[in-house]
Amino acid sequence: MDFGVVLQTNPPAWRTVQLAKLSEAHGFDYLWTFDSHLLWQEPYVIYSAILAETKRIIVGPMVTNPATRDWTVTASVFATLNEMYGNRTVCGIGRGDSAVRVTNGKPSTLKEVREATHVIRELGNGRAVDYKGSTLRFPWTTTTSLEVWIAAYGPLALKAAGEVGDGFILQLADVDITAWMIQTVRDAAAGVGRDPDSLQFCIAAPMYVGDDWAHMREQCRWFGGMVGNHVADIVAKYGADGSVPQALTDYIKGREGYDYNEHGRAGNTHAEFVPDEIVDRFCVLGSVDDHVAKLKALQEVGVTQFAGYLQHDNKEETLRVYGESIIPQIRDHVTAKA
Repeated sequence: MDFGVVLQTNPPAWRTVQLAKLSEAHGFDYLWTFDSHLLWQEPYVIYSAILAETKRIIVGPMVTNPATRDWTVTASVFATLNEMYGNRTVCGIGRGDSAVRVTNGKPSTLKEVREATHVIRELGNGRAVDYKGSTLRFPWTTTTSLEVWIAAYGPLALKAAGEVGDGFILQLADVDITAWMIQTVRDAAAGVGRDPDSLQFCIAAPMYVGDDWAHMREQCRWFGGMVGNHVADIVAKYGADGSVPQALTDYIKGREGYDYNEHGRAGNTHAEFVPDEIVDRFCVLGSVDDHVAKLKALQEVGVTQFAGYLQHDNKEETLRVYGESIIPQIRDHVTAKA
């Protein structure tokens, strides 16, 4: 299992770079950031600084979308970073949430997600692609390599992830829901003749190491509110009794609204509807043993990367404990099984 860290690009930018360097030092493989150009600083500029000051960590957005950036510009950014620093980027993409909603826009269609995935991946790998009636290719790159991973919750989005994505991103760490969604993606991949084992399966959720459960829950309750935005869209489309696990839909019944100015922040006042049970199920909290047990359970259902959000008050200590006590146990677990 690989390990990632998910950050917001809050100012000052050097703080994000510092946390990225610390993440690499503690053994993390990926550094992801939010991609909402109005709410936070421009991530792609900061990626360049991160890549310049690290040696192996891979960077990318969790997640970008087809609406706020031209697809060829997105591909050019990744190809340029790869040419400058080696192939150390990954593109996470979805329909769009905070980046489009704060401008009163709407999430992209899944057709657009599929098409954008193809265009970004082809250009990002130095290949020619048809785009708006023209055949395009970057003439200046020969070595760039890029994977595009699709973030999804609903049945049709999961189908798209399996059929056209290089990987699947799920933003919650409930073991039962994860198992159902990974299998859905794998079935979709197999249905179009793809090898399901060739896909990456990334689970992203807050990670907080500690013993004060009340405090940890309050620091991470925002995550249930963020996930609730996507679940609300699914319920609106499919109904609460659709082909989505009931555990994922029941908790949003008390949801009354959401303020994107508090998006992804500890203490978010618009996440009060999220019960403790959901916080515990969706996040990875508790002692070292609690983390190791949950990560092993996620690994058993097919997770290939756990990416931990650090939007709380215990960033450096969480990274330290993961690097010294948690990541080695999971790596040893894999070696022992092999």
